[in-house]
This record gives sequence, structure tokens and C-alpha cells, in this order.
Amino acid sequence: MGVPYSKSLLYDDEHEAYKKAFPDQFRYDYAVSREQKNAAGQKMYIQTKMAEYAEELWDLMQDEKTHVYMCGLKGMESGMAECFGPIAEKNGLVWTEFAKAMKMLGWFLPWTPV
Repeated sequence: MGVPYSKSLLYDDEHEAYKKAFPDQFRYDYAVSREQKNAAGQKMYIQTKMAEYAEELWDLMQDEKTHVYMCGLKGMESGMAECFGPIAEKNGLVWTEFAKAMKMLGWFLPWTPV
């Protein structure tokens, strides 16, 4: 989840409950842009946080039981391509085509305007 300030975190109690109830199946992380910095000392955005887990997320996206929900600005799309484009290419795929296929299958519901 990405938010500007930690006081803006949504559903934190619910996330903690899911994590406790399903420790092997549920994990979450936050990108708090006005309070955290990435390795380069810049604001921590959700795309940057996702890049930290890119290989693991890519592996999860290969499983048809995985659903990815993104909510945010359309501008996040380029960050996703930057994060997953090289991994997709390494696996003989084109990220834009892969993401489009996931959308068509209902696995990937990105960029819902906030």
C-alpha cells in the first residue's frame, strides 16, 4: 500500500489480522512517500517498493490463483513496466502483452483512479 503519511494507512488492523490468520499466504508492505526513502535517498513510492520484491512478485504472477489489485494514478503504469519489463523479457515475454493478458483473464486490475 502506498500513502503519503503513515497516519493515512488504510485497513491496517485488517491487514494485521490477515497476516496473523494466514502467515504463509498473506503479506503486505507499505510505501510511505513523505516518511520513507528508497536506497537512492528519494521518496518511497509503491513502484519502488514493488521493485524490492520484483522477482518474488513476478513468480506469484505466474500462478493463475494470484490476483493483483492496483489502485492509484495512471502514472504508476510506467513504474510497473520499469519494474517488470526486464523480468518479463528475461522470461521471453513482453510486459505490456503479459499485463494485458492478465487484465483480460481478470487476474490484474490496475490503475483504478483514486
